[in-house]
Amino acid sequence: MNAIVLSPPATAPAAWRPRTCRVLPGFHLTLGYTLLYLSLIVLIPLSALVFKTLSMTWPQFWEAVASPRVLASYRLTIGASLIAALVNVVFGLLVAWVLVRYSFRGKKIVDALVDLPFALPTAVAGISLTALLADNGWVGQVFAPLGIQLAFNPNGVVIALIFIGLPFVVRTVQPVLEDTEKELEEAASSLGATRWQIFCCVIFPGIAPALLTGFAMAFARAVGEYGSVIFIAGNMPMVSEITPLIIVAKLEQYDYAGATAVASVMLGISFVLLLVINGLQSWQRKRSGGAMA
Repeated sequence: MNAIVLSPPATAPAAWRPRTCRVLPGFHLTLGYTLLYLSLIVLIPLSALVFKTLSMTWPQFWEAVASPRVLASYRLTIGASLIAALVNVVFGLLVAWVLVRYSFRGKKIVDALVDLPFALPTAVAGISLTALLADNGWVGQVFAPLGIQLAFNPNGVVIALIFIGLPFVVRTVQPVLEDTEKELEEAASSLGATRWQIFCCVIFPGIAPALLTGFAMAFARAVGEYGSVIFIAGNMPMVSEITPLIIVAKLEQYDYAGATAVASVMLGISFVLLLVINGLQSWQRKRSGGAMA
């Protein structure tokens, strides 16, 4: 007796197909919410800044953004931010390496201390650093007899920016180091590679995009930092006056157009630098992918 085998239909009716359940609404709706939110939070305020600046004539704009006092503040703000970000790249990598690769007593406390500049009010950070680095402070009184002044000059600005920028590098590099395969390092070591070769050829290519991201975030935060710097900088025109303080001073003088003009220049500089860093990140990823292929 022959068995009859029933096979399911080749094409199931639409009612039989399981429906895909999405946690969030569809693409078009979520994209609309995203664009609306970014417009309200980012695009509209920046557009107002640009339109206010465009209301000025070119001589007025140039006088506001290119006076000797403003140019000196550009040099200090951008230069100190670059130095602080570069220092944080080096020491942030070391801190992240210690937290990822080693186990020691008090590790959780050290890990929590890294986030302290995130939670600490900037004014509190500025007052604390000033009390510590002034000529009569714990650290300042050691360097003062040597003729080294750590507060109320550009040195204090750099130190304050290093303090507030360190967590950005550590928290960006740390998860990448955790995902790094130690087997590759062991294989390179077994093939006779030195520690420096292992770092340059195995570890660094994988963490370079994260380092660049941390550098960009630390630099962007440093360029706009105000609260922790004004206490320790001394705020001397042409010496230790930062650009955000110039903007606040113009606002206090009801020079809204001049303030927006200086702010537009800082916005443009930050935007260009972020584009350059993002381009370097993309190039590094393509290079790493090509090398792996």
